[in-house]
Amino acid sequence: MSSGPSTPTRRRFLATAATAAIAAGLPARLKAAGTSARVVVIGGGYGGATVARFLRAADPRLEVTLIEPRRDYYSCAFSNAVIGGLKPYSILRFGYDGVEAAGVRLVFEKAMRVDPAAKTVRTDGGIVFAYDRLIMAPGIEFIWNAIAGYDEAAAEIMPHAWKAGPQTLLLRKQIEEMPDDGVVAIAPPTNPFRCPPGPYERASLIAHYLKAHKPRAKVIILDSKESFSKDLLFRRAWKDLYGDRIEWHGIFDYGPVIAVKPKEMVLVTEAREFRVDVANIIPPQQAPAIARDAGLADATGWCPINPVTFESRLQPGIHVLGDASIAGAMPKSAFSANAQGKVCAMQVARLLSGEAPIPTKLDNVCYSLVAPDYGISVAGVYRQGEDAIEAVEDAGGVSPIHASEKFRRSEAGYAGDWFETITRQVFG
Repeated sequence: MSSGPSTPTRRRFLATAATAAIAAGLPARLKAAGTSARVVVIGGGYGGATVARFLRAADPRLEVTLIEPRRDYYSCAFSNAVIGGLKPYSILRFGYDGVEAAGVRLVFEKAMRVDPAAKTVRTDGGIVFAYDRLIMAPGIEFIWNAIAGYDEAAAEIMPHAWKAGPQTLLLRKQIEEMPDDGVVAIAPPTNPFRCPPGPYERASLIAHYLKAHKPRAKVIILDSKESFSKDLLFRRAWKDLYGDRIEWHGIFDYGPVIAVKPKEMVLVTEAREFRVDVANIIPPQQAPAIARDAGLADATGWCPINPVTFESRLQPGIHVLGDASIAGAMPKSAFSANAQGKVCAMQVARLLSGEAPIPTKLDNVCYSLVAPDYGISVAGVYRQGEDAIEAVEDAGGVSPIHASEKFRRSEAGYAGDWFETITRQVFG
């Protein structure tokens, strides 16, 4: 079975079905008698806010505490539309009033240390929280200096813009102010990393802006890979929409970017140097220090989990979901984190009631805008196997390579509908 684009009706059905599935999976004793168990959630993004809200929906008597350092969340999803000038920065900002209204206790501090033996979390304000179950959804952390010369200071000259916020605005400003015949370079990392199609959507929307405002400028992509997510769809669209305005160079062309010289605006590959006007360096990533220091990450830098419960394979009583986890075939995306948060909430509720977890299925749909009225997508369905989360064969797929303009416009519209739907569900 191949998957076509979601319609608004289908999306509403999926959201309702997901909630119903969780309710059906809740243990009878929990629904009837409740529990006073304490659950602490670290990280208030698409995974953390979702699991906190769905835990409270599972049983309002659960004591759920969400620890998040920022009072405002800025979404990476749709940030490329801001960088490309299609949307205002304000669409990325979300508060936590809806999460609090669901009965979640909010603590706006940074979680500094997890003690798995004592089952406590300490914040930078010195508050210690005890837990019966801990859920980690801390996102990603950059591996600074994996590219020689690229550190936090260099990111103020060559922005990564891979965590939405000031970096999003910085990259947008640099593109607006560069010469009319300038060059924008994008250097994507090796897999795995947050949002695999993201660098290529970004290149597309920057090219769209350049086509309208700086027609002699171009985008070059210096990739660390030999292929990328939805590559045939992207490359066909680039040829049709932007001609030679986008150049993609895979690892076999020049090799990966191995060093940068921020003051000179130079990117160094194994084969040659590139002098550019704007450099978007997306560094390699790993699970954040709060997870690694707690003994949750393995040698890959990511956190191995039980595929059914999302419980750590290294530290019992702690669950990891979203970008920081090793989620098998599931990509690191907002949709994945949201889907995992719903399932993890159900499984934690069952575990706290003394009942066995039940395997279920998860899905992921990733829309990419190539232009304001040109969208493409990839969809997947996943089963929770014994050892890993596995893709269900012949379930899902990508947009057809030969599609009508109407179809591409529809997918662009679905992308906006998806963003509105998921952010409402996550943040209220």
